[in-house]
Amino acid sequence: MSDRMNAMFNHVDAFIALPGGLGTLEEIFHISFWAQLHIHHKPIGLLNVNGFYDNLLSFLDQAVEQKFLTSLTRQIIISAATAEQFIDQLQSFIPVIDPSMSRINWSTMNSRKSLDWI
Repeated sequence: MSDRMNAMFNHVDAFIALPGGLGTLEEIFHISFWAQLHIHHKPIGLLNVNGFYDNLLSFLDQAVEQKFLTSLTRQIIISAATAEQFIDQLQSFIPVIDPSMSRINWSTMNSRKSLDWI
């Protein structure tokens, strides 16, 4: 990760996606995967204008039902149809850490990654 991106990543409280194309979807899944790896525990918010993300959210729910995704991982992705609802959900978000995943210390101290197993 570049220094500029790392600085931005460390100073945000949430990741927000507006309706968009393939690049937006790639970023949503990229940052979701980082959450699954415990690189962060910040909410990923989808502003679901006119139901734009309805099918994506249904897909994620189906992935949970079919055991391709844990419900705890799915819960980090929140959505709302209006900006007011969206802000309320972001402000009330409390991360729930998936105990089935290994704990990895992703800090950049000494430029080394270490594994902390539960």
